[in-house]
Amino acid sequence: MTLTQIDPRDLVTAAEAASLMGVTARAVRFWTSKGLLAPVDLGDKGPRLYRIQDVTKAELASRHRKNQYTNAA
Repeated sequence: MTLTQIDPRDLVTAAEAASLMGVTARAVRFWTSKGLLAPVDLGDKGPRLYRIQDVTKAELASRHRKNQYTNAA
């Protein structure tokens, strides 16, 4: 998804995403590395930006995965 396809007001940095979800920026980077969250394609310009909707989905998926591991033990 590119910047022209979404409202810029719906975009946040990793630090802002972390603050919204009550996690660390490291957690947001982890979600990205595990494929749970993808930044908006801005080419090589500026910081990585994420859609708030995608951040919320990644947090829920991460929580679900954590619960699966906890319940399996």
